[in-house]
Amino acid sequence: MQAAPRPGPRNLITDVAGILVGNAEAPEYASGTTVVLPEAPAIAAADVRGGGPGTRELDAIGPDAFNQVAHAVVLSGGSAYGLAAADGVMEVLRDRRIGLALLDALVPIVPTAILFDLPLAADPSAAGSPLPYRALGQAALGNASTDFALGNAGAGLGATTAEVKGGLGSVSLHDPDNGWTIGALAATNPRGSVLIPGTRHFRAALHEWGEEFGGLGLPGKAPHPFAAPAKGLRDAFTPHNTTLVVVATDAALNKAQARRVAIMAQDGIGLAIH
Repeated sequence: MQAAPRPGPRNLITDVAGILVGNAEAPEYASGTTVVLPEAPAIAAADVRGGGPGTRELDAIGPDAFNQVAHAVVLSGGSAYGLAAADGVMEVLRDRRIGLALLDALVPIVPTAILFDLPLAADPSAAGSPLPYRALGQAALGNASTDFALGNAGAGLGATTAEVKGGLGSVSLHDPDNGWTIGALAATNPRGSVLIPGTRHFRAALHEWGEEFGGLGLPGKAPHPFAAPAKGLRDAFTPHNTTLVVVATDAALNKAQARRVAIMAQDGIGLAIH
């Protein structure tokens, strides 16, 4: 008799063996950084959508790249300023002697993506402002553990949605028959809504396990399909919003298969955000 897949014991991405997560925040900037740290170099791939992405080193894990692995993944607030968080992570990994060996050099591969959370408090784009992100990267990596905070933590500190506060979320699923576990970590900062229009019910309620979304389930009455609000920005085409997701699994995948999982994961974003 087959056993149904269920969430792992923490219902976090760290239910995947060998995955750690650390957060660090700069409250004065209402921004932060999250680091996903595999305990061994991980086969890695990425899929990017949207018109204003801010990324670093994604080409290094691209489908035609010689390199196969990532040594850490960084998600950060701060728009393009947040990419500096990877500098701090690289320095710590270098000092731990973790990286890609090239001739006599060692180069940590740290794919990084940022979200736009400016300026909710102090503005890093103001002339003369000290930038916190390098130090945030170092601190987040130093905090990496199997247990970590969700919500207003790490890269989710300054994240917002149309109606409710955005933030950091994570889930996992274990398939006992096949023996694999998969987990996801999301920094959710969309222009649109994560709620069913006109209700407190989450769009992803159909896929809820237990009370992940408060146990509200689906509303009793179907809403008007075009009633979803949006954050009050100047227009729909400015690059002010991002949702970042890391998916990890202990299933044996090559890089092409990992990229297919990344592409599939985009559907999860579409199911959860209007």
